[in-house]
Amino acid sequence: MPDDIFYMEEALCQAREGLAAGEVPVGAVLVGEDGAILARACNRPIGLSDPTAHAEVLALRAAAALVGNYRLPGTTVYVTIEPCIMCLGALLQARVRRLVFGAPDPKGGACVSLFRLPEDPRLNHHLKVTGGIREAECRELLQEFFKARR
Repeated sequence: MPDDIFYMEEALCQAREGLAAGEVPVGAVLVGEDGAILARACNRPIGLSDPTAHAEVLALRAAAALVGNYRLPGTTVYVTIEPCIMCLGALLQARVRRLVFGAPDPKGGACVSLFRLPEDPRLNHHLKVTGGIREAECRELLQEFFKARR
């Protein structure tokens, strides 16, 4: 979808900002039903000394503050890597309608790689998941970061 490509570019811009700040380059963008961007964020656990400061969580916090509600139904989140268990849990709690991610995360992904939480019938909320949008660019950004660290 053309919109998915556009918003993933926005998430990639956030990931690049994180990279420039010395963070693991993950970016997230939260979009409302009308297509307006409600929040943008990059990973900030190192800079904030906060293990929960993942891009998805920071974007959810900003969007919730903007709309004045902890529930964000009808929204879509775009993130450069498949969310971890913590982030997926936050997306489910916020009642996000759709998740679009770039690269799968074979070591920590909670959507398709390690776990398949979005389709777990025991949960009271489910979200639609689309993966692989601009996958190569998202993966290369992460690989570049970790290669430079070794």
